[in-house]
Amino acid sequence: MSKPKPDWAFALHGGAGAVAGRIYTETEQHLKELASTCRDRLAAGATALDVVDYAVTELEASGLYVAGRGSAPNSAGHVELDASIMDGRSRAAGAVAALQDFVNPTRVARGVMEKTPHVMLAGNGAVEFARQHGYEEVTDPTTYYTLPVGVTRADIHDIAHGTVGAVALDTTGGLAAATSTGGTFGKLHGRIGDTPLIGPGTWADENIAISCTGIGEHIIRSGGASSVAFRYKSGVPLAAALQEMLDEVARLGGDAGVIAVTREGDIAMPYNSEGMKRASAADGSGLFIATFEDEVTF
Repeated sequence: MSKPKPDWAFALHGGAGAVAGRIYTETEQHLKELASTCRDRLAAGATALDVVDYAVTELEASGLYVAGRGSAPNSAGHVELDASIMDGRSRAAGAVAALQDFVNPTRVARGVMEKTPHVMLAGNGAVEFARQHGYEEVTDPTTYYTLPVGVTRADIHDIAHGTVGAVALDTTGGLAAATSTGGTFGKLHGRIGDTPLIGPGTWADENIAISCTGIGEHIIRSGGASSVAFRYKSGVPLAAALQEMLDEVARLGGDAGVIAVTREGDIAMPYNSEGMKRASAADGSGLFIATFEDEVTF
C-alpha cells in the first residue's frame, strides 16, 4: 500500500559551505526553531509563497549564514546582496542582484515580482526601487554585518560560499521557492552568481520547487534548478534528476547542494560538498535537522 501524500511539506537550507570539523550547533538549533514555525504555518493553511518568504527573511536577518546580515564585503569593500523568489502555480518570479544594504533582499525580490512587470532589478535600480517602496535599510553597515557561524577571518579572502533557501508545498497544492545570498567571499565587485537567477538558482512550477546552494558559476553552467525540474517533468525520478545536476557541477569543478519538494510531497536535500545546513518536515513526519551526514529527528 502506497504512503499517503502529505498535505504539506517543506525544506530549508543554510548553505552548502559547511566545513567538516567545525561546529554548527547554533545554526542547527536555529533551523530547528525556524522549521517548527514553518511547519505550524503550513499546517494552519499558509501559502507556500508566504512560508518561503518568511523562512528566508528569518535566515537573512539572523546573521548565522552567508546571506543578509551574515554577508561579507566584496573586493570593493561593501556588501552586495542577491535574492530571488518564485511562485510555482503562476510562475510569477522576482529577483534582486547586487543590492546594497537592505535587511531582507528576499522581501525586495518579492516586491519586484508583485509591484513591477519585471523579474529582476539590479544595482542602483534595485536600491531605488527598495527605497521607493519603504523596505528596511541597514542603518550602519559598519556594525550590522557579522561573520556567520562556521566562518573564520581567514575565509574572508578565500572563495568560501554559502546561501540560504526554502521550498514549500502548501495544503492547496501550491509550490514556491526562495533563495538569498551575500555571494562568495572574495568575490569581485559586481559579481552575480546563480542565486538571483530564475532557473539556475531558484525554480518553482506546478510539479516541483527547488533552491540551489554552492559555487554559483558552476551551478549556472550546469543548468541548475530548472534543469532538475525539466528532467523531473520528463519522467526522471527525483533523486536521479538531482544527482545528474550535482554530477555536472562536480564535472565542471564545483560543489553544490539542492533542496527540492514535489507536488507529491517528496523532499530531497542532496549535496556534494563537505556538508549542507538543512532542515525539512512534512505532514505526518517529524523535523529533520542536519549539517553533515547524520540527520536528527525531533
